Amino acid sequence: MNETMDNDNLTKLSGNKKKARGGKIIPALCNIAGTLILLAVIGLTLIVVLPRAFGMEAYNITSQSMTPEIPVGSIVYVYRIASEDIPSIQADEVIAYTGGTEGVIVHRVVSNHVVEGELITKGDYNEGNDILPVPYSNVIGRVWKHFPLLGDLMTVYTSTAGKINLFIFALSGALLNILAGRLRN
Repeated sequence: MNETMDNDNLTKLSGNKKKARGGKIIPALCNIAGTLILLAVIGLTLIVVLPRAFGMEAYNITSQSMTPEIPVGSIVYVYRIASEDIPSIQADEVIAYTGGTEGVIVHRVVSNHVVEGELITKGDYNEGNDILPVPYSNVIGRVWKHFPLLGDLMTVYTSTAGKINLFIFALSGALLNILAGRLRN
């Protein structure tokens, strides 16, 4: 009779091991998915937040005036420049400046008229120079780097609806990790 009980106990134990093995897959998948979601949210926010820590601003390119160099939908990172350093801007540098009602404009410098305190600019796609010179007071800074497609993405998730969706996305990642912990127990 002891042998029968031992065999029954062994059968139950081996069945629990199989159950335990299969029961580890779902928590692991929840954990992986939750972690990937949280990493995606962190990565998306770093696209905008991290450059500010280094004194840069990020802007979305919405016109084709700088194509093919900087395509529409790109994100550009701009180093702010002090007003006393603007005379050092050279021809062929790409700068960002305020354009009145047009918002922020990113164009290439054609020439720097230091005496007049203005820059002559041109979009790479445009045939001629911009009609109005850019006063030094409108210059934001030099373009450091650009990345295609990330500008449109930045615009989406920096809107109010985008921030809400990003928060919900992060919350779902956290909840998946909590669920994984509960399923393991």
